[in-house]
Amino acid sequence: MNMDFIDALSEIEREKGIAKEVLIDAIEAALISSYKRNFNTAQNVRVDINRHTGLIKVYARKTVVDDVLDVRLEISLEAAREISPNYQLTDIVEIEVTPRDFGRIAAQTAKQVVTQRIREAERGLIYNAFVDKEEDIVTGIVQRQDLRNVYIDLGKIEAALPLTELMPTDKFKQGDRVKAYITKVENTTKGPQIILSRTHPGLLKRLFELEVPEIFDGVVEIRSVAREAGFRSKIAVHSRNAEVDPVGSCVGPKGIRVQTIVNELKGEKIDIVRWMEQVDEYVANALSPSKVIEVNVFENEKMARVIVPDYQLSLAIGIKGQNARLAAKLTGWKIDIKSETQAEQEYGRQKTYSEEMHQDSISID
Repeated sequence: MNMDFIDALSEIEREKGIAKEVLIDAIEAALISSYKRNFNTAQNVRVDINRHTGLIKVYARKTVVDDVLDVRLEISLEAAREISPNYQLTDIVEIEVTPRDFGRIAAQTAKQVVTQRIREAERGLIYNAFVDKEEDIVTGIVQRQDLRNVYIDLGKIEAALPLTELMPTDKFKQGDRVKAYITKVENTTKGPQIILSRTHPGLLKRLFELEVPEIFDGVVEIRSVAREAGFRSKIAVHSRNAEVDPVGSCVGPKGIRVQTIVNELKGEKIDIVRWMEQVDEYVANALSPSKVIEVNVFENEKMARVIVPDYQLSLAIGIKGQNARLAAKLTGWKIDIKSETQAEQEYGRQKTYSEEMHQDSISID
C-alpha cells in the first residue's frame, strides 16, 4: 500500500463518515489473520500501517525468558540484549518479519475490509434513518411480489409489505406508488429490515395528520381510531379550541380532505365522530350514522346499553354487526343495542327502563 491508499481512506472518511483511524485499525487486525493463514505460522505478531506513507510492517512479538521453550513466542534474555541492552525478563521484543510479497496480500485484505466496513456503515445509516420513522407513513414504489410479501422500494432500501397486511381492496402492480405504515424496523445480520402495513389503524391516523392542518398543528387531536381495513373505520376527534369544529376540520371544504384519504384507502368508508368526555354522549356519537334515543352506562361492567328507533336498529348494528363492533372498539366500552320495541318488551316503558338501570342517561334527538 502507498500514499494513494491513505488518500483513498481519507476520501472514504469524508464521503461515508467512517473514521480513517477505524478503517486502518480494522485492516491491521485483518492482516494479522492473513499473515498467520498465508504463512502458516502461530507467531504472536503485530501489523503496523504508517498513517502517512501507507508502509506496512509485520512484527513478531516475543516474551523475554530465561529458558526458551517455544522459539515462535519466546526469546532468551541474552538474545534480546543483543537487540537492546535495556530489555529485562518478561519484556516484549518486536522483531520485523515482513514477508517480501506481503504487499499483494495486504492490498487484497484491505480491499475486503474497507468494502465490508462501508457496507456496514451504509446499513447503519439506513437503519438510523428509518428507526425514527417507525409508526410513521412512507411512500414507495412496488417492485415485486412473492408468496409472502410485496416489496416496496423506499429509495435506499427495499421494505416488505406482508400480504397479510394488505387491505382486501389493494391490487398493486410493479411501478405503482403506495403509502404504507412502518410497523417495525430491525437491524439484522443481513442489514436493516423494514416491515410495512396497510391495515394498521396507525395508517389512518397518520393520513389524517397529513391532510388536516388543524391536527398537524395540534388544535384538533385524534383520541381514538377503530378500523376494519378496506371496509369501514371510525375516528374520534376533539378540539382544544372551542371555536374550531373538529369534525368539520377533518371533513374539509366540500369533503375534500376526508375524500383524499378515502381514495388512498381504496374506498374505505370513514365515520368521523366527536369525542366526548361523557361516556353516554361519546357512545351515542360513536354509533353514527344511526340515531340514538337513550344511552345507559354501567361503570362497573364498562358496558353501555343503547336504545335506538326501530327503523334505525339495523343501521346501528351495521352489516354483520360492523357498526356496533367498531363503536365498541372506538370507545373501549361494550355496547348492547336495543330497538324501542325491544326495550319496552324487556324493560317496560323507556322511563321505567332508565329507572331500572339505576344510571344516568342522555336522550339524543
